[in-house]
Amino acid sequence: MTVSQTGSPKVGLTTAQIREKYLSFFESKGHLILPSHSTVAPDPTTLFTVAGMQPFKEQFMGAPAVFDGRASKRVTTAQKCVRVGDIENVGRTRRHLSLFEMMGNFSFGDYFKKEAIEWAWEFLTSPEWMGMDKDKMYVTIYKDDDEAFGYWTELVGLPEGHIHRFDADENFWPANAPLEGPNGPCGPCSEIYYDRGPKYGDDTWADYYHTRESARFLEVWNLVFPQYDRQDLDANGQPVLKDLPFKNIDTGMGLERVASVVQDVPDFYSNDVFKPIVDRVAELSGKPYEGETSVSHRVVAEHIRSVSMILADGVAFSNTGRGYTTRKIARRAIRHGYMLGFREPTLYKLVELVVQGMGEAYPELRENQSKVEKALQDEEARFLKTLEGGIQRLRVAISRAAAKQIYSYEEQSNTLKLTNKEGYHFIQSQFGDAAFINATDHLHDEISREARKSGVHTSSVNLDDPFFEDVREVKTAPMGTIISGVEAFELYDTYGFPIDLTKEIAEEYGVSVDEAGYAESLEHAQEVARAGSKYGKSELFGGNQEALDGLAATEFIGYDHLQGEGQVLALVGAGERLSALGAGSEATVVLSRTPFYGEGGGEVGDTGRIEWDGGFGQVRDTQKTKQGVFLHDVLVEEGELTEGATVRAVVAPSRAAIQRHHTATHLLHAALRAVLGEGVAQKGSLVAADRLRFDFSHGAAMTPEEIAKVEQLVSRWVSANFPVTWKEMPIAEAKAAGATALFGEKYGETVRVVKVEGDVDYGGVAVSSMELCGGAHVTRTGDIGAFVILADENVAAGVRRIEALAGDAATAWVRERLNTMAKAAALLNTNPEGLEARVGGLQAQLKAAEKETANVRKQLAEAQMGGGGSAATTRDLGGFKVASLKLSGIEGNELRAAADKLLDQSGADIVVIAADKGLVVKATKAAVERGAHAGQLVGKLAAAGGGKGGGRPDMAQAGITDAEGALSALETAF
Repeated sequence: MTVSQTGSPKVGLTTAQIREKYLSFFESKGHLILPSHSTVAPDPTTLFTVAGMQPFKEQFMGAPAVFDGRASKRVTTAQKCVRVGDIENVGRTRRHLSLFEMMGNFSFGDYFKKEAIEWAWEFLTSPEWMGMDKDKMYVTIYKDDDEAFGYWTELVGLPEGHIHRFDADENFWPANAPLEGPNGPCGPCSEIYYDRGPKYGDDTWADYYHTRESARFLEVWNLVFPQYDRQDLDANGQPVLKDLPFKNIDTGMGLERVASVVQDVPDFYSNDVFKPIVDRVAELSGKPYEGETSVSHRVVAEHIRSVSMILADGVAFSNTGRGYTTRKIARRAIRHGYMLGFREPTLYKLVELVVQGMGEAYPELRENQSKVEKALQDEEARFLKTLEGGIQRLRVAISRAAAKQIYSYEEQSNTLKLTNKEGYHFIQSQFGDAAFINATDHLHDEISREARKSGVHTSSVNLDDPFFEDVREVKTAPMGTIISGVEAFELYDTYGFPIDLTKEIAEEYGVSVDEAGYAESLEHAQEVARAGSKYGKSELFGGNQEALDGLAATEFIGYDHLQGEGQVLALVGAGERLSALGAGSEATVVLSRTPFYGEGGGEVGDTGRIEWDGGFGQVRDTQKTKQGVFLHDVLVEEGELTEGATVRAVVAPSRAAIQRHHTATHLLHAALRAVLGEGVAQKGSLVAADRLRFDFSHGAAMTPEEIAKVEQLVSRWVSANFPVTWKEMPIAEAKAAGATALFGEKYGETVRVVKVEGDVDYGGVAVSSMELCGGAHVTRTGDIGAFVILADENVAAGVRRIEALAGDAATAWVRERLNTMAKAAALLNTNPEGLEARVGGLQAQLKAAEKETANVRKQLAEAQMGGGGSAATTRDLGGFKVASLKLSGIEGNELRAAADKLLDQSGADIVVIAADKGLVVKATKAAVERGAHAGQLVGKLAAAGGGKGGGRPDMAQAGITDAEGALSALETAF
């Protein structure tokens, strides 16, 4: 085979046809065609599927290559992948995408380098397939890979001048693995490029050797040859690469890139899938698409594909994990849509075009089109109100920052106490009691974590404390209030608030922003995003795999027994096998059989004890691997535990409470679907001994009546004392019987079905409970005991969270609340039934007293100022007429009001008023135009007065401890 034969790409092929040809080609080479895995990663190492090989990592590590009962060492796929590490470049460059299709052909110990190179060349250049010009093909190889070089030059006939040799940083997987690791499978790779011609650049292939960047030479395929087992460096610091017993092939061809070549278009955005979306964006916005300069068109078109595909795979917008990342992608698109003039939800109308272009290959898009459109429309509506939502979040940030100015440390009692009334007045008058409670609770959580380390004690806020007797309006935050950089970044990252907008709004409340902290948070987030999109052996295969290799699945006896004997099969610590554990040591213990439940399905792992001749230890947690190996976290308390020892395993009594909460979770799920509708779907759960937590899809907060109905349904099941049974059956049979699957669980062909053997009535409809579940449960519903819902709260868009208690925990909670209510009523000289009216009356009295106190303070300030501000000292400083005054017993609003009055009455350009704890500087508009800056001046004066502050050119404030010192610095401040 030689390169002398030339041709041209098969112009006219659609992206769908290229995809189909690829799969058909490799099917003709004996490959099994498998469907794409979900964009949701097949393992917890990444949020999304980031590579075509990721779903096959177990096969690459030696697991049997059997898929749905079909055995094949050759597999080919079209895998939808999501990477967001460089999302800010999407739309701005020709090569960045957040969603892309990776065409792959894989060999698990079958063919190797020769076939991979030969078939890639055939598919790209043969007129029957892509028909690319052979003279325009170029490749790169690892510098020492003479085998690949021989195949490219001798088998394919590629000229040596069309081949570059690069080091391991460019042509090895994982990158730089020989020197930097990680240990394990690795190997060289060979990348295939196509020369698109002079219209895409005047650079040459020789230039590419130095630049490594080119719009003309486009990489279309990467062939990875995992042939080595990388081990620790030798004594001379040289890498040790041993041949693997079997060699694999992992290749990835970028479908969008090949489509650009075959369709002879400048970039992704002009191919047959993107162009209809881009054109529709131009039509809806009335702004024409003008190529690379139309960044907003491109961002909207690209991101609508990503979001549509991810949502179709079942991900919901949220504030954590992949839901949060999906929201960021969507909101970046919505922001660019806003820049194009979209003021109403519009982008959801583009989903139809995504379905038209990709729905045949990915039927989940068609099946979920309406759900995707509705979710995106709702997200658009929410985000287009971002100004309102963002300001509300900023108000929370301001109130929390102000709360930090309320506390002082009292050495005698070693406690943190509320002492600054200004902070309370400001938060309460501007944002309300609820905001104050939220801010102080948040601060107490933050303080307590640190305080406990040094013996400082804190307690929750008591609004009946005399400290809160007077309530008056304060419009500006306490001196020195600063919004943290982390919160400023959150406003940008979640609400799209640029830092300048945050600063502008904060200044209206006299609050500054930590810009340096914001910059650090932004940089950190970018580093995390880049790290989260990396994929190498260490990220995809985990660190303890080698230590657990060869262990058989653990026999689990915990459904029927809470204690039993087993043999220690392995002791693992720091990723290594250990021979023994001494007293005080903690490590992972693997037993041949165990009654301890391994965390899964939302249920926490069991705790308890293990005992053996001569010793015992605590089991602090239990986990389970995908291979069914149970991992016990054991702290040896006495004696020595050795591999091979026989132990007696005893589950802690807390398992009974866990079982109550788990069965109660199933009943709660069924009750929610009955009361709220079949649209309720589980989105997550936690089942522990002290509580249960249940996340579910629902668009609105539950009403008190709905909560009561759900509680009543669960209580009916409990009162009926129905048997709870479980049995194993084929998954098809379980689904046909109506069993509900648990969120986030993966099921095999045989599943365990947990069923409550009895229905309860709701509005004439029989409500039942039957779920696929591997967890531990009570044997009768009556064992659950009391049941109470504590809270229903929003955790993400369209996702609610319920926290509830069962059994003794529920009974104790109810009794505690009844006692608290009775004590509160007694303190207010009423009964529990009269509490609401009594509190309302006290609030009215407090507001009246606050108003009266404010008037008294105003009169005090006026008295100290003298008529027309005669008590002030006036002098000429730096070309400005400056009036200054010291007041006592005045702070906050009164201090600022006094400054306003002095500025009006004195005729000064700048006024400075200092009090016991505060300092205010104000300047006229004319003075500001002449160069006066209150913020800069207050900083100098505050430094002399033992404090700090800042603000705008016309108004600034600071917290100080020495009023005389601040005023004495006036002469040198100008």
